[in-house]
Amino acid sequence: MATTVVTLGDFQFRDMEVPESILFGGGQALVVHKLVGGQRVVDAMGPDDAPKDWRGWFRGQDAVSRARYIDTLRKQGRALTLTWDAFRFNVVIATFEADFRRAYEIPYRISLEVVEDLTAPITQVAGGSIDDAMGDDMSSAIGLGGSIGDGALSSALGTLNSAVTGVSSFANASTSVINSVLGPIGTVLTRTNQLIAGAGNSIQNIGTLGGVLPNTPIGLSSQSLAAQVVAFNQLPNLYALQNVVGRMRSNLGSVAGAGRSVPVSGGNLMDMAASQYGDATAWTGIAKANGLSDPMLTGLQTISVPLRADNAGGLLGD
Repeated sequence: MATTVVTLGDFQFRDMEVPESILFGGGQALVVHKLVGGQRVVDAMGPDDAPKDWRGWFRGQDAVSRARYIDTLRKQGRALTLTWDAFRFNVVIATFEADFRRAYEIPYRISLEVVEDLTAPITQVAGGSIDDAMGDDMSSAIGLGGSIGDGALSSALGTLNSAVTGVSSFANASTSVINSVLGPIGTVLTRTNQLIAGAGNSIQNIGTLGGVLPNTPIGLSSQSLAAQVVAFNQLPNLYALQNVVGRMRSNLGSVAGAGRSVPVSGGNLMDMAASQYGDATAWTGIAKANGLSDPMLTGLQTISVPLRADNAGGLLGD
């Protein structure tokens, strides 16, 4: 808070006198009536603001006079206005204690009892838009992709970035527009998962020095050890990218036309389309929403299923 202007009455704190932080908030004065049967009636009597306590230092040739002035305000017991930033309180000095060490160096501590909170209340907070969330996450994903340095991943992120920037507003986007972004998201996640698996395998080989057995040529040993170091350094960025892009997919799931996520273990998209839309040929829309080209599913994964069938343009959308 060194750059924050803090005033108490007509006194403005300066330099080391300004506290590092000032607590705001408090409690609610409550009267609790405990009734027969364990029921309760709770009466809210009003806000009970916490005292404003902090420490600081008076320093310089006028340190003594400035400290004594605050002590005079304490003795007077008058209500004073405390202000900093957007906060404004009517307070009374409850305690003020100064520790005289030198005439130019006096640490102090002060406690102010709140009479009234004069700060303008905040009655409404605007929620962040999905467009801002998608844009911020896309920027983070691009940065992480650059740190990872995988060509296929960077290409997939470039495609995803083009899809995201091509949407004017996600809030009222149609199913086909959402699918045009979900597809590249699926491609990025697939490549990210492949890299995570590869990095994990490289690190597991560290059971032997360089991941090789004795009598292995030194060149191969060095290459293996270098690969382990690279994999170890990449994993945090890969997991972070997985979280960011996964959040993008979840945010799109909150859009009205996005659909739902279905965990599956094997199976095929045609059966899913028949169950969701009553039309097995609509599997291509599910495939586009997940960046897939094969209707057959293998392993445990989560599939995004659009609420409405999207048969436009086949798999490639052309």
